[in-house]
Amino acid sequence: MTQPKIMVVDDEPIIRMDLREMLEKEGYLVVAEAKNGEEAVSLAHRHKPDLIIMDVKMPVLNGIKASGIIRGFSDSSILLLTAYSQRELVQDACKAGVTAYLVKPITEEDLIPAVEIALSQRVRVASLKQDVHTLKQKIEDRKIIEKAKGKLMSTMSIEEEAAYKWLQQASMQRRMPLARLAEEILSKEQLIDHGAK
Repeated sequence: MTQPKIMVVDDEPIIRMDLREMLEKEGYLVVAEAKNGEEAVSLAHRHKPDLIIMDVKMPVLNGIKASGIIRGFSDSSILLLTAYSQRELVQDACKAGVTAYLVKPITEEDLIPAVEIALSQRVRVASLKQDVHTLKQKIEDRKIIEKAKGKLMSTMSIEEEAAYKWLQQASMQRRMPLARLAEEILSKEQLIDHGAK
């Protein structure tokens, strides 16, 4: 697995430097630093980090608004840093798609476990997205196969089981996935050759 890419965003250079040192000491790769939310959005586009560690209160564009924009085009995990732990802030952070947040001052003992959890959640979410995509594709394939089976039943005047068996055999003979064969059948408006049985 490739090393996770991390971006650090804070308007205070000393905090960016401290965060970078803590992360690099643990072997993490810091690919970019930004001093405000607007810069963070631009750098997130360019570097596609796995994790963004971002301060909430910054000039130009605050961390919560920047997080919302970034989550619109990226699946980066976002760990917010704040001097406040207000309920409203937590709600706004959740709406913006933030993974977690830490209250300043940040220590290495707080930061590193939060980074590890945020990165592992990102992997888990990516895996779930892939599972959802796979299931959606299977459902779409099933729908196409069912439509093709219905077309065969009406065109060839055969029962459902025979139509499915015909599809399976034709799929094997042509070394073609069943769903692709079904798409071909549906795209052609010609009669099915009875000899393919």
